[in-house]
Parts: sequence; C-alpha cells; structure tokens
Amino acid sequence: EKAGAIVPPLPEKQAVSRFSAAFIEDRRIKLEQYLRRVAVHPELYDAPSLDLFLRADDVTFHAAKNVKGNTTDSMMMSIAYPSSHPTLSAPPPPKKDGIKKWFAETKTSIAGELVRSPDDDLFLEVERYVDRLEKQMKNVSQQASNLVKKGKEISHGLFEFGLAFNVLGQSEADELGNALVKMGSTADELSALSMEHAEKEMIEFDEPLRDYLKTIYAVKLALQRRHEKRLTYTTCLSEVNAKRANLAKYRATPGAEAKAYGADMSLKRGEAAADAARDEFATVSQRVLREVDRFKREKGDDMKRVVLDYITAQIEYNKKMEQLWANLLPKLEGLRIDDGADSQPKQETAGLSVPSDVVAGNGNINSIVEEEVQDLSQPMHHQQQQPQYQQHLFNGVKDHIYRTDLNHAQNMAGLEGSGIQYRDNNTSYSGMPSI
Repeated sequence: EKAGAIVPPLPEKQAVSRFSAAFIEDRRIKLEQYLRRVAVHPELYDAPSLDLFLRADDVTFHAAKNVKGNTTDSMMMSIAYPSSHPTLSAPPPPKKDGIKKWFAETKTSIAGELVRSPDDDLFLEVERYVDRLEKQMKNVSQQASNLVKKGKEISHGLFEFGLAFNVLGQSEADELGNALVKMGSTADELSALSMEHAEKEMIEFDEPLRDYLKTIYAVKLALQRRHEKRLTYTTCLSEVNAKRANLAKYRATPGAEAKAYGADMSLKRGEAAADAARDEFATVSQRVLREVDRFKREKGDDMKRVVLDYITAQIEYNKKMEQLWANLLPKLEGLRIDDGADSQPKQETAGLSVPSDVVAGNGNINSIVEEEVQDLSQPMHHQQQQPQYQQHLFNGVKDHIYRTDLNHAQNMAGLEGSGIQYRDNNTSYSGMPSI
C-alpha cells in the first residue's frame, strides 16, 4: 500500500516511566503531530489504512491490526466495512505462495541479473546522495546532542558555583558577605537560565535534527521498496521465461496436449503477473522520484527554519546572561570593604615592631633604640654580641614599659610618696655594656 512513499517517522517509545503523566502528554502531542503530517502527505492522505485508523471502531481496528501477511486494499476495506462491501471479502494469500515467492526472489537476487530501467542511473545517484547526507546528518545530530549535554553540565556547574558563594557569603557578616551572597544568587539564576536554554535547544534543535535523520531512513526505506518491486518484476520475468520453455517442451512432446494446455494457462497467468509487477514497479519508481524531490525541497526549508530558530535562541540566551551579569556589576563596584587593619599602627625600628603609642608615651625608648642601632653598625667583633644584645634590649624595653605603666597607676592612686624607688631610665641594664 503506497509503496515508495516517504512515511513520516513515528514518535519514539520509552522503556521506563512510559506511564508517567508527563511522558503520556508528550507522546500524545507528538502522535497528533504525526497524524497531521500523514493527513497532509500528498501520497498518504487517501491511504485506506489511514481511513481505517480514523474511522474504524475498536473491534474492527484490532482485527485489522492482527491480520498478518500481505493484505490488499480490498482486504483492508472489507475488514473496515464488512456489510457494505461483501464482494471485497477475499482471504489473504496462503503462506505457501508467500514462501515460494520469497525463495524465487532470493534466487533472483543472488543471481544479480535484475531488470534494467531508464531511471536506474538516476536512482543510483539518489542512493549516493542519501548515503552522504545520512553520514553528515549523523555527525550533526551527534554534535547537537553533545551541545545540549554540555549546556546541562554548565547549568549544574553554575548551581554548585552559586551554592559555594552563598555558603562563603554567610560566613561573612559585613558588606563583603552580602556581596558574595549576591554573587551566589546570580549564579543560581544563571543556572536556571542555562537549564531552560538547554531544554529549549533539545526541543527546537536536537529533536528536529533527529527527526530529520529518521526521515532520511524513511527515504532509504522508500528506495528499498522500489528495489523490492524491481526484484519482484525480475522474478516474474524469470518465471515467464521458464513457463515458456515448459510450454514449448510439452508442445513438442506427442501425447502431452493436456500438459501443454496447463502450461499454456500457467504461462498466461505468469505473463499477467509480470505485467502487474511491471506496472507496480513503474508506479513505485515514479512515486519515489516525486517523494525524493519533495524531500529535497522540504529539507531546505526545514533546515533553514531550524538554524534560524537556533540562532535566535542563542541571541536571546546571551542577552539574558549579559543582563544578569550587568545587574550584578554595579553592586560589586559600589562595595566598600574595610581593610581590617589595626587602628594602632606599628613603627618598625631596626627589625623590631614597637607600637607607636609606646614610642609616643615613653620618649626615652627612642633614644635607647637609636643607640642600640648605632652599636649594631660597629665592626664584626662587636656585632658577634648582637643576639645577646638584642635580648637585653628587648628585656629593657619590657621593663621600661612595665615601670612606666606602674608609675602612672601610682600617680593616679596618690602613691607618689610611698618611698618605692625604681631605676632611672638612663641607667645601664645589668649584663649590658655601657653605651
């Protein structure tokens, strides 16, 4: 029935979760699209099987679905409308005839001597074109699938990135923490946007390419149907030649008039079958040529639409990405972060860090440090005492600070005349050479 037509591909089935509400709804939409494509198909819109599917009740439909073997159009119509077409009720051909036909066609195919037609060179060129197109589209479809997969991976990566920044921002209590949290929130938004874009790419770019690849398979199937009709026609011609030889043999044999009559009737049936096979082969060949031309025209329009939709989606996606980053940039640029430095700066002298308040409140310490620095610049034999010298200096500084703080406390408490005496600041420390 309508052999040589390029049948639109059926939606894919699903092994797991096939009864989920989301999958059922998605498959319903795709099956409806499939029916619409078949209904407007120039070769299939009037197919009896389509009419049967749309108009038959459940019992009739299941009966027609369970019929096996090669059924003719009249058989399909008689199943659909048994009461209105009683004369069309014809049983399917017996299995024995199908097996004999299969063996005959296999023998002819192995022999490799198929009937020639004027369009053979054209069909050979079509087959080469389809083979090249199939290889190229497989590569494009694979790259599109990888692109969608990478888009989903980017979405997951942005989600983890945003989560890390949110946790980091929560550990900070100042404006820096708020900025890090904003960075994490932006990354979350980018993750959702990337996932949405990946899903859109899969629907509007990846799935149309896979559907187009299935259509190429349908083209190859149509070419295969034409080859089958050619093989059938060649087999019929071979049978006709064999029957003609048998008829000539029986006619040349005396007393074999009955066998000659039977061979003659068989020859006429064979010639009728060969004529029918020839007409079917010509019809299918012309149908395939029309379908290939239509496929080429629609291929250009479909590819143009898919590519334009993809480019438009990429532009919109990148604009949204840019807008999200642009919204975050002023918030980070206007951020004022406290450097966290000590409010009391330190004064470094001769490799030692001394707080400035100590220097300011105790003027004698500066002179001590300066004298010690001058001593460090003396010859090497004097510098050998430098580690011990620095230790004495450090102890003197601590003693001076301690005495200064204690004197201040005593003055505040009115203990100036208590009789407690302390060494003068200018007195040499024990164990240190006098300066």
